[in-house]
Amino acid sequence: MASSGGIHRETWGSKTGFILAAAGSAIGLGNIWRFPYILGENGGFAFLLIWIICNILIGLPILGAELAIGRGSNRNPVGAFKALMPGTAWWLVGFMGLITGVIILSFYSIVAGWTLAYLVKSVTGVTVSYPDAEASALAFENFVSSGGQIVIYSFVFTLLCMIVVSQGVKSGIEKWSKILMPTLFILIIILIVRSLTLKGGGAGLAFLFKPDFSKITLQVIVMAMGQAFFSLSLGMGVMITYGSYVDRKTNIINSAGSIMLLNMSISILAGLALIPAVFAMGFQPSSGVGLTFHVLPLVFSKLPFGTFLSIIFFFLLSIAALTSAISLLEVMVSYATDELRWSRPRATVIMAAIAFLFGVPAALSFGVWSEIKIFGLGFFDLSEYITANVLLPIGGILIALFAGWVWGRARLEAEIKEGNPDLKFYKVWLWMIRIVAPVAVATVLVTSLLPEKTEEAQVENNAQPDTVLVTETPGVIDSSGDQPTSAAEPSTE
Repeated sequence: MASSGGIHRETWGSKTGFILAAAGSAIGLGNIWRFPYILGENGGFAFLLIWIICNILIGLPILGAELAIGRGSNRNPVGAFKALMPGTAWWLVGFMGLITGVIILSFYSIVAGWTLAYLVKSVTGVTVSYPDAEASALAFENFVSSGGQIVIYSFVFTLLCMIVVSQGVKSGIEKWSKILMPTLFILIIILIVRSLTLKGGGAGLAFLFKPDFSKITLQVIVMAMGQAFFSLSLGMGVMITYGSYVDRKTNIINSAGSIMLLNMSISILAGLALIPAVFAMGFQPSSGVGLTFHVLPLVFSKLPFGTFLSIIFFFLLSIAALTSAISLLEVMVSYATDELRWSRPRATVIMAAIAFLFGVPAALSFGVWSEIKIFGLGFFDLSEYITANVLLPIGGILIALFAGWVWGRARLEAEIKEGNPDLKFYKVWLWMIRIVAPVAVATVLVTSLLPEKTEEAQVENNAQPDTVLVTETPGVIDSSGDQPTSAAEPSTE
C-alpha cells in the first residue's frame, strides 16, 4: 500500500496491469465509436495525420505529466494539487478535471447504453436482420428517440460501473482490463479482415490513406486535438488518479509512451474495421455518431456466423466502454474517499448516482427533449462539445504549465527519475511539456474560438450536406444536411 499524508492507497499489481488499465481507460468508445465518425467528418487521412501529430507533441507530454503528478502526490486530482502546492489555488485545476469527468461520464454512459442495447439485439438476431443501410439507420434512429429505453440502458451500464469500481483497483479495474482488452484487439482484427474483403471497401482505404492536404483546416486541427484529449483521458483527472496508484519503480515516460501507442493503434484499427465497410455499404463517412451502429450490423449480416460475431463484438464494445467509464467513476470515488473520507462503497453509489442523473437530459435530447437547445445544441451535443473542445484543452494547458514551470524543475526531474534513473528521453519530454504542448493547445484553442473563424467554418460546412439517408424520424442523423461540423458546432446529431 502507498501512502501520502496519512492516506493509504492501493497500488497496481504489476506494470503490465497498470498499462493495460490505463490503456483501457483510453481505449473505449472514444476509439471504436467516436474516432471513426470524427475521422469521416474531417477528411480522412488529413485528420489522421494531424491527430497523430497531436498525440505525439501534445498528448504524450501531458499524459506523462498527469501520471507524474498523480504518483508524486498519491492523491486524487484535487488532493494532488493541494499536496504538491499547498495554500495555492491550483487545486481548482483538479476540481475542474473532476467536473469534466462527471460531464463526460454522464453522456458517455448514454452511448455505452446503446452498446448494451445492441448486445441484446444481437442475442435476439435483430442486428443481422436489416435488409439495407437505410433500414439499419432508421432502426437506430427510432431506438435513440425512445428516451425511456435509453435511460434504462444507461442505468444498467452505471450499475456495472459501480460493481467494478466498488471492488477496488486490483480486484476490479486491473483484473477486468488484463482479461478483456486483449480480446477486443483480436476481434477488431477479425473485423478488419472482413471489412477489407467487402466489395467497394478499397474506396475506404483510399479515403483513409490517400494524401489530400487541402483537407487540413483549423477545424480539422481543433477536432484532432479534441479527439486526442478525449481518447487519452487527458484533462479529466483520470491519469492523475491512475498515476496515484503507480509504484516508485515504474518508468513514467515509457509507460506514457506505451499507453499512447496502444491507444493510437486501436483507433487506427477501428478506422480500418469501419471506414472500408462504410463505403462498401453505401454510407457516407460523415454519417455521424451512429456510424458504428449503422454499419456493423450490415457487416455482420454478410459474415458466416454473423449473429455470433455480432454478440461477441457488442459484448466487447460494452466492455471497452466499461473500462473507460470505470476510470471516470474512479476519479470521483477517489476524490470522495480522499477528501470527504467516505467509504469506497458509499462513494461509489453516490458518485455514480450523480453522474447518472446528470446524464438523463442528454439521454432525452434525442427524443422528447430534442427541441430544447442551448446555444443551438442539445444537451448531449453541448456536453460533448464543452468537454472535448473547451474544458479538456484548458485543463491540458494548466497541467502542462504546472508540471513544466510551477511544480519546480528539480521536483519534476526527481519524480521522473524514479524508475528512469538515466532520465532517458527526459530532456525531449521536458521541452515538449514546457513549450510545445501549452503553446500548441493555447494557439489552437484561442484561434478556434474567434467569432470570425467560427462563422467562416459554419458557412463552409453549411454548403456541404454530410448525410445521404432520408428520414423524418428524430434522431442523430437528419436528411436536411443542416448539421455542420465546425469548431463552434460539432456534427454530433
